[in-house]
Amino acid sequence: MHIDYLTKQPKTLLNKGTGFLSGYSHSLNPYTGCSFACSYCYVRKMPVSTFRGAEWGTWVDIKKDAAAILQKELKKAKAKGPVTIFMSSSTDPYQPIEHKEQITRSLLEVMADDPPDFLLVQTRSPLVRRDIDLFLRLGDKVRVSMTVETDLEDIRKHFSPSAPPISARLKTLELLAEAGVPAQAAIAPMLPSSERFPELLRPLVDRVCLDDYFMGDGSGGKRTRQMAIQSLYEQLGLEEWYHPSAYQKVYERLKQVFPEEQIYISQQGFEP
Repeated sequence: MHIDYLTKQPKTLLNKGTGFLSGYSHSLNPYTGCSFACSYCYVRKMPVSTFRGAEWGTWVDIKKDAAAILQKELKKAKAKGPVTIFMSSSTDPYQPIEHKEQITRSLLEVMADDPPDFLLVQTRSPLVRRDIDLFLRLGDKVRVSMTVETDLEDIRKHFSPSAPPISARLKTLELLAEAGVPAQAAIAPMLPSSERFPELLRPLVDRVCLDDYFMGDGSGGKRTRQMAIQSLYEQLGLEEWYHPSAYQKVYERLKQVFPEEQIYISQQGFEP
């Protein structure tokens, strides 16, 4: 897939935390758009995408001079009270262009020098391991949340063919654990998985967040229905996995290997 990259000069970077992210004072997006192009991404139905006039996943805006802007905004925000940041709400901060542009790393460098009260880094990219040195500087003020929607690579390829392989994400969680970086596995959105999925996660994390389209797309599942995601399940003959109660199957499996206090459901798993 061809990706159009544009550079932008943003006026602001920190946005007020609202809705699903109302537990945070701010959200922070190093890019606009996302080349992972996941079929189920709720951002497809948000104004940032619908007004673009181009298919989601085919364009990415790179926010130049982001570090200098964040440095100023962070100081102002901290003067007003506690600052908790969710990075990122409408893009992946570690999508492929980050290898070259290092916008996300520049923002982390600012925050390592002037830490917020808490930072959650939400990604599905193994590239996050590059910044372990900065996460260690942030200490217990950071948590890396790695999306691992399934343990089945054929399922991953069906729903998000441009996203990183599951094995690379699991390896990254292992490296984060070895380095002592706080991390969680985000089964979000939950896709069909095997019975052994929880056992794969158990050695890697002591915190799992489980979410689905109905709890987590910000509209009770309406955005997801508009994207005809159900047809992707029908193609596989796995319609039973596309149901508001389907998450309970995975929840019960998780409880077999994780203490219940280490399992979080939907919004609570992403809270500061």
